[in-house]
Amino acid sequence: MSDARMQGGGRWLGVYVVAYLVFLYLPVLLIPLFSINNSIQAAFPLQGFTLQWYATLFGNSALSGALLNSLVIGAIAATGATLCGITVSYMDLYGRSPLAATISAIARLPILIPGVIVGISLLILVNLIGLGPSRVAIVLGHILVALPTTVVIMRSRFAAIPKTIREAALDLGASDWTTFRRVMLPLSLPAIVSAFMLAFLISFDEFIVVFFLAGTEPTLPLYIWSQLRFPKSLPTVMALGTSILAVSFVIAAIAEILRHRGLSAPAPRPADPSQPKQTERGELQWHST
Repeated sequence: MSDARMQGGGRWLGVYVVAYLVFLYLPVLLIPLFSINNSIQAAFPLQGFTLQWYATLFGNSALSGALLNSLVIGAIAATGATLCGITVSYMDLYGRSPLAATISAIARLPILIPGVIVGISLLILVNLIGLGPSRVAIVLGHILVALPTTVVIMRSRFAAIPKTIREAALDLGASDWTTFRRVMLPLSLPAIVSAFMLAFLISFDEFIVVFFLAGTEPTLPLYIWSQLRFPKSLPTVMALGTSILAVSFVIAAIAEILRHRGLSAPAPRPADPSQPKQTERGELQWHST
């Protein structure tokens, strides 16, 4: 009787998962479908196949300017968020300080705060310090939004590295900075690249923060939102959205592959005391026991 109940519950769970996936991803799949429809109406039946909406993406100066702004802001924000994530996560694990743990918790807090609240708060802050809505303000806001992702990724990578590797480097006389620079960072390189790519995607796709902080130079999401007011621009927006989806999927897949490769990378094996080690001068040095 219990086995029959478990089988019935498993079937209903499968139905729920399928229904959830359809509800979540079917609207996304409709965007590429209507982007090749020969009609400005996003409705069935389809009127025919065309690529003219993709052709309109080229030669659009407003679109090119928004894309350039998104790329520049995304690269700068991803770099800043990755550097901050590396520092915060490393100090959280190896700093052995309540302050480091507190900073790490605060750095991950924005992921729990609604985007509207973050946008309004940042708008008030940049006005108080004299920046106002500008590209610099957007970069600062995107660093804040992307920081939780980089902290989580880098913290998991640093935690996966055996502590004996760092302890061995310190026992051999290396300073904390040398250990961090020549041991921990090389071992964490796949996670660093993954954190950078995901932070770039977060910055590139961010809309709410940009809506409050954008000045006279809009980013690509803000440009797309402005074009939705014009019905004739809807097919072009769908073509642009399809292109963004494809690029985002590729970047996210590469970032995830790199992250898993970094987590599954084997730790360096300790040196065999019975075998000599070659020094930088070419001399053989035996390990002492």
